[in-house]
Amino acid sequence: MSEAQKVKGPASYFPSIEKTYGKPIDYWKSLIRGRSGMKHMEIVNWLKAEHSLGHGHANALVAHTLAEKADS
Repeated sequence: MSEAQKVKGPASYFPSIEKTYGKPIDYWKSLIRGRSGMKHMEIVNWLKAEHSLGHGHANALVAHTLAEKADS
């Protein structure tokens, strides 16, 4: 993979998240989108408590998903 193709930022965690938790990224993003009205860290803490995600994985998913909403 060339430097231009290398995934950076929160999405760089996605392969590890799918491997570790056995669910596709779209599954997690759907759950996060269902938490509208909650703040970033509230959603991170919810993912950690309810779905046993690690902090880094939960944070990456929330950051990436909320950034999509901000871009629209």
